[in-house]
Amino acid sequence: MSNTFSTPADIQRHLDSLGLFHMDMGLGRMRRALAALDLARPPFAVAQVLGTNGKGSTSSFLASLALAHGCRVGLYTSPHFVSPTERIRIGGPNDAACAPWPADDWVEPANQVMAAAPDLTYFEFLTVLALLGFARKGVELAVLEAGLGGKYDATTAVAADLICYAPIALDHKDILGPTLADIAADKAAAIRSGAPVCSVAQFPEAAKILEREARSHTAPFIRACPVAADTRLGLSGPHQRANAGLALTAWRELAPMLGKSADDTKAQAQGLAQAFMPGRLQRVPGTDQYPPLLLDGAHNPHGMAALIKALRAEGLQPAGAVFSCLADKDWLPAAQMLKHYLGEAPMFVVTLGNHRAATAQDIAAACNALPPATAQALPEGSQGLAKALELARALPAATEARPVLMTGSLYLLSEFFTQHPQWLLQPQLQ
Repeated sequence: MSNTFSTPADIQRHLDSLGLFHMDMGLGRMRRALAALDLARPPFAVAQVLGTNGKGSTSSFLASLALAHGCRVGLYTSPHFVSPTERIRIGGPNDAACAPWPADDWVEPANQVMAAAPDLTYFEFLTVLALLGFARKGVELAVLEAGLGGKYDATTAVAADLICYAPIALDHKDILGPTLADIAADKAAAIRSGAPVCSVAQFPEAAKILEREARSHTAPFIRACPVAADTRLGLSGPHQRANAGLALTAWRELAPMLGKSADDTKAQAQGLAQAFMPGRLQRVPGTDQYPPLLLDGAHNPHGMAALIKALRAEGLQPAGAVFSCLADKDWLPAAQMLKHYLGEAPMFVVTLGNHRAATAQDIAAACNALPPATAQALPEGSQGLAKALELARALPAATEARPVLMTGSLYLLSEFFTQHPQWLLQPQLQ
């Protein structure tokens, strides 16, 4: 086998050449790659997690539950904030969390992937690499978060032992279709066998489509209920009770497949309490560079509604907000919902360093259509976020009790984490 890659930097250059957002619909390349590497039916159980909002959180809860029950676990999520290594995590029975698979360990398997399938897209390459890494590391369960949709998502090319559906809402309409029914149908197309299908409560239209697809494959359809309000969770916000309930329902289905107890309430409590995902209602203490912050990746109306509900539940009125978003998201209602909730508190709007970014001027103008005019567009450029944090830090009201909210896009959080990567880690792992 000729070596395409000699160092992790070589792999990064290859990924960069593929284009983070480049897609080429179809599962042919994935199926050929998995067949060549004998991974179409991997030597471990696979749980695929789909939906619009809550996929990452559900995946984290499920991986944490498996760890707490003594499993060796592979966790595959997206996108990443700073490094692609964040997407591929592995943990063992004695670990509190799955940790990034070190980039130095990627070189040999990445060469295997290239030899088997040199034509994979960015997401496909990482998906195959993750599965190969999980096989090499002897995981018992792989939790795979779908990237986009379901029908042609790379994670759908691998056999699944269980499928989870987090809430389905309008997003990626330009790719998946303009209506909720279109989007639900695309995600439902991931149901491809009689493997159990677990789902949170969905909008009726989406629920009907998922149930119909499950019936057509004679797959059990299991409705998950939110965990009780007094259940201690590692992720904050009322909406996480539904994600945790989905993960717990999935775990109870998976446990017998893995030779584990489905009724170990102590391990279940530990797993739910130890789950972690950066950028989900994450509190960051203030420093001399920024005020106390609350980071959340809400980037569409459904996500923003969940964020605002969580803030209300905690009686939390942010001292202000730093906001940005991608132009191809349904950002207008989300931005205006936030603006309305902030009231008199200022909103500092930045333009992301991303070719898909909405401009700060457009966002601020749309927000200021709702008086009072408290949204301030900051100049474009790499210093936009630093300026926003400087202005936010000067707010007299900014305290630990009234943090400044940073939200609107995972890519905004990415810019913050790039400058302050310590907050990507679970607190006990720092």
